[in-house]
Amino acid sequence: MITVADVEAAAESLSGHVVRTPTLPSPGLTALLGADVTVKLELLQRTGSFKARGATVKLLSLSPAERDAGVVAVSGGNHGIALAVMAGVLGVRATVVMPRTAPDRAVDTAGAAGAKVLLTDTAPEAFALMEELRAGGLTPVHPFDDPLVVAAQGTVGLEFAEDAGELTDVLVSIGGGGLIAGVATALRARRPGIRIWGVETEGAQAMTAALATGSPVPVELSSVVSTLAAPSVSALTYAHAEALVEDVLTVTDAEAVRGTLDLAEHAKVWAEPAAGCLLPAARRVLEQVGPDARLGLVVCGGNATTADVAAWSERFGAR
Repeated sequence: MITVADVEAAAESLSGHVVRTPTLPSPGLTALLGADVTVKLELLQRTGSFKARGATVKLLSLSPAERDAGVVAVSGGNHGIALAVMAGVLGVRATVVMPRTAPDRAVDTAGAAGAKVLLTDTAPEAFALMEELRAGGLTPVHPFDDPLVVAAQGTVGLEFAEDAGELTDVLVSIGGGGLIAGVATALRARRPGIRIWGVETEGAQAMTAALATGSPVPVELSSVVSTLAAPSVSALTYAHAEALVEDVLTVTDAEAVRGTLDLAEHAKVWAEPAAGCLLPAARRVLEQVGPDARLGLVVCGGNATTADVAAWSERFGAR
């Protein structure tokens, strides 16, 4: 497992490369949920999500030979965007492999940033193709199974600990688990009594399955929230969740989309369902711990188009 010292080292590496995103009280969400809410607005990060942090630290760690050969990543959207953009900034050739379920905007943005984009029919096939390209000489930038990447994502938690008022409970979305592993490491080191809650959507429950089984296992993916759709978590991220996370809650796709609309209406931010899922989960946390809780929400990304959200809203009857 990584340590808070690893997160602090990542923060030093990131200086000048990424944004220290705002941490703010949200009067709108406080009124909506009936408890104090503070938001970490990571959707205002470079490339529209926290993924820029992990991609940048990994790119900065490359040897000259690795830089010359280039890098490869698999992504459901945000990791691919982040790697493509930051590799372009740092002058490294990047290949991004995405399943066809990835949002069109992610595919187009990664290509426009100069990355070579390859599409596969499924997420497991995307991971398999990344391994083939790694064997061919490209350096993999894994979205979550890399201590450097996890430590870099943990800088979100480091900033949250430094910038927020008193918090009792922090909610973090889970795809492959890199964000919650890093955030939990930082927050539990800086604020030992805090509770960390993970959130997944139905049809993308890789961490829930791992915790139930006792180790990472493959899961069937069906959620429309493609940015949370990892075919499994890793041993690295599982270990952190098992040790540091209070519980992992599951919400439906419809609830995640409704949460996206609530974030727009009440928090005045345009987030994606990977962040929208936090609001229905927050209600369940409050049912368990009581209304005196002081909630922190990591609003992880905002790379959803108005057309995407309109289509999901129509599909699930969310208004």
